[in-house]
Amino acid sequence: MSLIRVTNLTFEYEGSYDPIFENVSFQIDTDWKLGFTGRNGRGKTTFLRLLMGQYEYQGTISTSVAFDYFPFEVTDYGMDTLELVEEILPDYEYWKLSRELSLLELEEDVLYRPFGTLSNGEQTKVMLAVLFLRENHFLLIDEPTNHLDLHAREVVSAYLDKKKGFILVSHDRAFLDRCIDHILSINKTNIEIQQGNFSSWRQNMEYQTNYELAENEKLKKEIRHLTEASRRSAGWSDAVEKTKYGTRNSGLRPDRGFIGHKAEKMMKRAKAAEARREKAAEDKAGLLKNVEKAPELILHPLPHHSRRLMEASGIEIAYSQKQVCGPLDFTVNAGDRIALTGRNGAGKSSILKLLAGYEIPHRGQLTEANGLIISYVEQDTSFLKGELADFVEQNNLDETLFKAVLRKLDFSRGQFEKRIESFSAGQKKKILLAKSLCTPAHLYIWDEPLNYIDVLSRIQLEELILKFKPTMILVEHDKTFLDHTATGSISLDR
Repeated sequence: MSLIRVTNLTFEYEGSYDPIFENVSFQIDTDWKLGFTGRNGRGKTTFLRLLMGQYEYQGTISTSVAFDYFPFEVTDYGMDTLELVEEILPDYEYWKLSRELSLLELEEDVLYRPFGTLSNGEQTKVMLAVLFLRENHFLLIDEPTNHLDLHAREVVSAYLDKKKGFILVSHDRAFLDRCIDHILSINKTNIEIQQGNFSSWRQNMEYQTNYELAENEKLKKEIRHLTEASRRSAGWSDAVEKTKYGTRNSGLRPDRGFIGHKAEKMMKRAKAAEARREKAAEDKAGLLKNVEKAPELILHPLPHHSRRLMEASGIEIAYSQKQVCGPLDFTVNAGDRIALTGRNGAGKSSILKLLAGYEIPHRGQLTEANGLIISYVEQDTSFLKGELADFVEQNNLDETLFKAVLRKLDFSRGQFEKRIESFSAGQKKKILLAKSLCTPAHLYIWDEPLNYIDVLSRIQLEELILKFKPTMILVEHDKTFLDHTATGSISLDR
């Protein structure tokens, strides 16, 4: 057991006016299974790269362990997987590698296939197996779930639960709960560590938020009352002070000492009330710094005169005469929210593209209602480049509405001035989601909409779907999200 000590860490990207981290200090036990959470763009991947020494920074990061980053870079996807293992870890022992692959439910024949022919899920598992063979290494595991189907997520989470000594970046709540014992969270104003899993951390954050909101309301009332009391006492003091000299024609000589003492006492009372007001204001300023606001999102699904929006009969997808999936028979009725499920490579994305109107080689018949308007969110975000204003113009979006949706998804106004290439993976995905939310449609087709999306935004999207009840077909591997939103499912596994 050893410690990773982070002391006064400060970092900002060149040309940026906003530091990602400023005088951050904490320490991590290298035996922990640490979940890493925070909203998109807060610096999770940046912090992992700082640990790897890829950026210059101020402050210190000290430890006696070496760091390994997942996913590691693969220079030649054409080499056999075993050759890749030998390149990454020359002194590996085959029996240990075989054991790790077995724990990850991978057959050894994957080692003798070109790495590029493995599915994304298989590549993920091989990388994890290799990295965990290294001794005295602390793993930085960045978003492994984005390429894992539901079953693979269960396998990998069970695998990680038997390991220790890693930081895991993931936004899948169920996945995190199964395999971590501490949480490292990047909040709005600080970084903190708690013992427990994601659910316990989330509950603690809700307790703290509710407490701070209640305290904030109490202090606002107290400040208001103290301000009024201070004004009254000051007014009374001035009025009493004026009576020290009496009136010109009264013929009476007031007791100036008594009156002056009384006025002074009232003034002290006013000053005390003012001091208490200032103290209450200071206390109030210390609240709500880390309260995460998640404004309600709005959707405008279009009604359609037909109850049946789409019908598939004997649909098969085939590439180069090789059948990928099918035959499939299903219908999509208004109000349905259908989850398309299946293993990696089962053809889920191909089916969605076909339904969205793309030219996909297929057999069978697909019928859709007349005048059907579809809003499609694709899985890939790599094509997103340039200025946001150009994206808005190219997609005929209402710029004010589009930016308002992004603001609700935790974009800062300063983010609108940056080029899309500088955005985090989660922020790029939010651009596609915001476009869809700004597009009234009869049917929403979303392909892995939650890839890289932070938990709070996932909850926002859940609440949106449950409130507005759009007709949807989606592919998603976040079990919690599907349990909350889907009304039915179609399995592509045969």
